[in-house]
Amino acid sequence: MARRGDDVRSVAEKLFAIADAFERGDELTLSEIAARAGLPMSTAHRLVGEWVEWGGLVRADDGTYRVGIKLWRLSVRQPSSRRLRTAAKPYLEDLLESTGEHVHLAVRDGLGVVYLEWLSGADAVHTITDVGSRLPLHATGVGQALLAFAPPGVFEDVIAAGPRKYLPGTIVEEDALRARMAEVRRSGIATSVEAMTEGAFSVAAPVRDASGEVVAAVSIIAHVERLREPQFALGVRIAARGISAALGWRG
Repeated sequence: MARRGDDVRSVAEKLFAIADAFERGDELTLSEIAARAGLPMSTAHRLVGEWVEWGGLVRADDGTYRVGIKLWRLSVRQPSSRRLRTAAKPYLEDLLESTGEHVHLAVRDGLGVVYLEWLSGADAVHTITDVGSRLPLHATGVGQALLAFAPPGVFEDVIAAGPRKYLPGTIVEEDALRARMAEVRRSGIATSVEAMTEGAFSVAAPVRDASGEVVAAVSIIAHVERLREPQFALGVRIAARGISAALGWRG
């Protein structure tokens, strides 16, 4: 954390410190931003205002702040993100055609998951998520697929942050979540039932790069009435393997 009394950082460095403050949280108050960035409240207020005016941050009705669409768009313009989206697109389109539900590609961002691609059928279940949305790792199928294969410290950080229970299906207890992660690693599939959206379930599988590292996950969100249909788990597994192969994985 920077010194407050004799902070010699440039304005740009302070703006970057504010951006870095969101690595471990989805929504932050101004005081939380100031504390994490090591800034006086008055400085944080001024610089956060500039971030909001530019579109890098968004201020919610309750006064908290979250990452804005402009920062997300900058990240997906990186060559690695473009390659990932290009490799995934035909597999996502196949999943959409075969299921008629939401299909998407996501990557881990700190303790959250960010959706890079999102395709939807005309009769797909209603959700609040779209491209660029950021949700916590523990509360979605795609997030659990990424959390299960993340470095061990990420899981500990999720528990330390106090995972939020959105619906009865959200797993927040450490032992239960740890057991779920072990099951995801064993089966290669993550399933989340009515954890973020009533009447919906998600099923996801991890995507690996040429080195074998999990760099993304592909998933489907569907009506809970279709939970027992076998094509969802099979579909995301095949899609994830195909995208991984396109990225150079030979496992």
